[in-house]
Formats: sequence, C-alpha cells, structure tokens
Amino acid sequence: MSKLFTPIKIRNLEVKNRLWVSPMCMYSCENQDGVVGDFHLVHLGARALGGAGLVMAEASGVNPEGRITPWCPGLWNHEQVEAWRRVNDFIHQQGSATAIQLAHAGRKASTHRMQSGSGSISPSEGGWQTYSSTAEAFPGYLAPRMLETDEIPGLVTDFKEAALRAVEAGFDALEIHAAHGYLLHQFLSPISNKRSDQYGGSLENRARFLLDIVDEVRSAIGSGVPLLVRFSATDYVEGGWDPEQTSQVARWAAELGADLFDISSGGLITGVKIPSGPGYQVPLAQTVHERSGSSVGAVGQITNAAQAEAILESGEVDVVLVGREFLRDPFLGLRAAHELGEGIDWPIQYERGKWPTA
Repeated sequence: MSKLFTPIKIRNLEVKNRLWVSPMCMYSCENQDGVVGDFHLVHLGARALGGAGLVMAEASGVNPEGRITPWCPGLWNHEQVEAWRRVNDFIHQQGSATAIQLAHAGRKASTHRMQSGSGSISPSEGGWQTYSSTAEAFPGYLAPRMLETDEIPGLVTDFKEAALRAVEAGFDALEIHAAHGYLLHQFLSPISNKRSDQYGGSLENRARFLLDIVDEVRSAIGSGVPLLVRFSATDYVEGGWDPEQTSQVARWAAELGADLFDISSGGLITGVKIPSGPGYQVPLAQTVHERSGSSVGAVGQITNAAQAEAILESGEVDVVLVGREFLRDPFLGLRAAHELGEGIDWPIQYERGKWPTA
C-alpha cells in the first residue's frame, strides 16, 4: 500500500488516508454572523466526496473580533455550532474525518474580503477596533491597540470554549492557528512582540499565550480528540521567528498535549522574499520534525499523487495538507488513488466514473 493511502491514527481518531484538505478562507458567511450555510456544506462536502482523508474547515473566530473579515465563520455561539454540525454530518457520511482551525486574527482582523475592497474596515464602516501583542499596525492596516496583561487569560478562555463548541458540533480534531501573522504568531515573533510583561521578552514568555491555550484546550476536550497547531516556521527575516524557535515551542506544546504540527511560513510582515515552487515549505516541516521529534504535516504547492507520496516516503512527514489543488480538483483524492494504483471505495453514485484499471 502507498504511504498516502495508509491510514493514520491520532489518539482516538483513525483517518483513512494522509491526503488532507488544508484550511482555506472562503469569506462566505453572507450575513456576517459567523454562521456557515449551504456554501460551506457543498464546498467542504465535495472534498469528502472526492476522497480526502480529513477535511479541515477554515480559520474560524473564537470570538467576533477574532475574524479576519466580517464574512468569516465563528464558534462563539450555539447557532454556529448547529450550522457546523450539518456540515460535519455530511462529511462523516462520506467516510472522511473533519477538523476546524480555531483562530484569532489580532491586528489582521476587521479587513475587507476580495469582493469589497482591501485593507481594514473601520468601526464606523462596520468593522471593529483590533488588538494585538503590539500597538504597531500591520502595513496598510489600521493600528491595533495593545492588549493589557489582564485581558489575555480571557482570550485563552475564548479558545477553550470554542474548542468545546467544536467538539459539540461534531469535529473530530481541532487545530490552533498560530501562523500567518495572526494573533498567536504576533505574540510568538520578536518582531511584533516587544512586551515587557510575562508575555514578552524570552521565548518562554512569547510562547506563554499559545501554551496556555494548548493546556486549557487539551484539559477541556479530554484525551481522545487530536489537537494540532499550525505554525509559520519562519518570518523570512533576520531576527524574526525561525525554525529553531518553532521546534522548541512545538516540543513544549507536545508536552501539554498537542499531537501534530502543521508547518507553513510567513505572513507576519510584508516586504520579505518568500521562495516559491513545488513543495517549497516541505523542508520546514522536515526540520521541525527532526528538531522536535514531533509528528508534522507538510503544506505548500503539493499538487499531485507522486509528489505527495515522495514527501511521505521521506519518513519525516506524517500527512500532507493540500489547498489550491483541492480548489482546482475537489476529487483529487480519487484521482490520486488511481494514479498510485490504490483500489479505494468510491461514492456509489460516482462509481461509473471510475478510471478503468490497467
């Protein structure tokens, strides 16, 4: 059997293959209430029909101010739980597992989506005052206010309560979003965190917010639910966040109950040169695995079965998470199985479309 179609078990969850849908923002909660609807049912459900082992839903705000845009989903109330349950039920009927990315955008919140413009939406226009580790703005955005020390434990509670709602909604696994320049990354990186309290300065202090969240979420959801963390492994600038710091914080997070680290890069600042090409972020995942000893997922221009299989054959990556190629081809999982000669089950309604066997 190929590595790509070898099941993987994490805690109590067994996932049928290692080709997972990466969380991708859709900005499609049209009522701006964080409640997903038919679009998310069809969008995410199609990838389950198409053979993905796990379908991860996009960054979802743990509170209203945590959304990237007013059109992003959330998990701060019961209506959102019920809406997500409908999506999860369908995906489970197709034999795929589900996960959700719990997120807070920090100083990169309250922005326009593609259809409405660019940059920040001010409070007078229907947006909100953002907050962060710093009072310094992300380039091109309105300035946040710097969080007071005594506000941070309340945000830890927001993540914990969103995690409990995610489990109630039927998600099989959870991912804490600490990447791409959003709130937790803003605390982790010395570029955006120059605080003088217990959340700034040393690596231990800059990681405290994230580690408190991992600890609280693990305690709340129990021992059976897989818990992932997404990191940007580098800021691509000297003196910024880097793979060594990522690996150390991954070790600490694993001690507190995190199971797998989803390794991306960048997003904290602009004006840096980011290398691009097939699998360009895979070496970062391999480095974090080597230095932390933890399970990792690789992302970044993974577009075909042979490439995904080779990444897993390295023995340093446990799963691959695919974004854009799943947008181009919702049935990538079925196609990948055919290309690797795997005789997986198809949805019975689609069986007449199977590629002929050799």
